[in-house]
Amino acid sequence: MKQKIVLAYSGGLDTSVILHWLKNNYNSDIIACIVDVGQNEDFELMKNRALSVGAKKVYVIDAKEEFVNEYIFKILKANAIYEGKYLLGTSIARPLIAKKVVEVAKKENAKILSHGATGKGNDQVRFELAFKCLYPEAKIIAPWRIWEIKSREDEINYAKKYKIPVAVTKEKPYSSDANLWHISYEGGILEDLQNEPQDSMFNLTVSAKNAPDDYEILEIEFNKGIPVKIVYKEGEILLKKDGSSKLIKTLNKIAGRNAIGRVDIVEDRLVGIKSRGVYEAPAATVLYFAHRELEYLVLDRETFHYKEYIALEYAKIVYYGEWFTTKREALDKFIDETQKYVSGKVKLKLYKGNIIVVSRSSKYSLYDVNLASFDRESKGLLEYDQKDSEGFINLFGLQHKVSSVVKNKIIKKII
Repeated sequence: MKQKIVLAYSGGLDTSVILHWLKNNYNSDIIACIVDVGQNEDFELMKNRALSVGAKKVYVIDAKEEFVNEYIFKILKANAIYEGKYLLGTSIARPLIAKKVVEVAKKENAKILSHGATGKGNDQVRFELAFKCLYPEAKIIAPWRIWEIKSREDEINYAKKYKIPVAVTKEKPYSSDANLWHISYEGGILEDLQNEPQDSMFNLTVSAKNAPDDYEILEIEFNKGIPVKIVYKEGEILLKKDGSSKLIKTLNKIAGRNAIGRVDIVEDRLVGIKSRGVYEAPAATVLYFAHRELEYLVLDRETFHYKEYIALEYAKIVYYGEWFTTKREALDKFIDETQKYVSGKVKLKLYKGNIIVVSRSSKYSLYDVNLASFDRESKGLLEYDQKDSEGFINLFGLQHKVSSVVKNKIIKKII
């Protein structure tokens, strides 16, 4: 009986070539696992392609709702952004895909797992850490680290030699990865930092030049840090109960037509290499913005500031592929505690790549106009006596005053 290898299959150049190579080099039954995380592909075509290349069996798994509810909403609640720009679109999908591969492997009693990530990138770490956490007894085959193919051009030549159907050509060799949360573009002409991304490359967003000349108003309602309602276009309403994935897809269209969500970043890969990534994440950009505006309103200062630190740590955990770890699960509990009060509405104007706050409101708002106003005195339970500030400043500044006096004495002695 042949051994079985379960491959995380995307239907593109890399995994199509890998499927053929695994079959030829390991004399095994290859089971292709296709996970739908909103990449808007023809999955029937992908399935048939995998079978034509040599797959013994193909699983197509719809994981869109799980992706949004159990992965995307967690990084949104955390405000996790890697290096100030990257909204973790590819990073957050990998653990879910790996989880589904493991589920298929256990169902098929397969002991070998494989993926198409290169030896220079982050995804090899993300896939394999997830495999090790979820299926530690399985063997992992990473073709890019062991085969003779060394470049994308070599892959294309291999595909032509064995008549493997692929859409990528030498004239358009950059790599792209899509899901509900974003689309990424890497490689090819983008590796030259002097090359500006061409508008024709983008799929989710228009350029600011081609965006409408009038703003579009959008209101997003959150419940415990999760978007549950969107009101747009003169009263059209979309609710979370209609489907979390539908909410994200609709928001992608709304923000995308207003030129929101493009990012061009030179980021630090986990393996120590700087790389350029160009991303489209319209829904993600708007949701992060609105969620943060609500947190400004409802979280006390110390919790908000500490959560900013947690957000950086959470982003690294996701980027580094450490999703299925105790640390991430523990941080989720802290984050969920802070989100108990992140409920309310944020109204925004979208205009040619800009997001402008119109209003924000919450029953948990910590903003008190009587406390904040320079034009009135606050009375009652939240009374603020301005005379108290003098004592506060004296105590708060005492350490700095002492330090300054001592330093000045030493300087005078030296002179």
